[in-house]
Amino acid sequence: AILEGHNLHKTYRLSRDNSIEALSGVDVTIEAGEMVAIMGPSGCGKSTLMHIMGLLQTPDEDRTPPAHMIVNDRDAASMSDGERTRIRARTMGFVFQSFNLLPTLTAIENVALASEYSGNSRSGAMSAASNALGWVGLTDWKGHRPMELSGGQQQRVAIARALVNEPQLLLADEPTGNLDSANTTEVLELLRRFHHERSQTLVLVTH
Repeated sequence: AILEGHNLHKTYRLSRDNSIEALSGVDVTIEAGEMVAIMGPSGCGKSTLMHIMGLLQTPDEDRTPPAHMIVNDRDAASMSDGERTRIRARTMGFVFQSFNLLPTLTAIENVALASEYSGNSRSGAMSAASNALGWVGLTDWKGHRPMELSGGQQQRVAIARALVNEPQLLLADEPTGNLDSANTTEVLELLRRFHHERSQTLVLVTH
């Protein structure tokens, strides 16, 4: 398994007397090469689970038995913040509903930023970003800023950014939530193609 979660709880404290339990004892196993959908209505904890799987959040620590999030046979609880950051940068790619592109940067600069975070040089990052934009059919748009792109094109830039380091695992949180039906179909087909062609592990959160 590439990911294993055991007894995952997550509680959000809204105030001293008010809290919400987003996860209640979840167990999950994701095998390398799988394409998995985490499905359910809004507010059921799907995004929280994905954020824990992607080492963006930690599960509650005061549970019995204790929670464990295992990534490539390593318990996330034993990792330093730096180790968690390196694993996210080098072995995971993230696609979010809101695109999260920097508005002042061009498409290629947005994608290259993820490559630089993983330790690549500036020139190497720009070359990798150019290749990644080619994978999603946006070579001719690499010099455009997000406001100059359609919603579907912005999401393809976000997918290129997630893929630029050729990660083992792609985590997509409602990646078509802000798209119309035509762009939704296009983005899902793109994700399926990368899963099929590269045997890339894909976890997709969707309602």
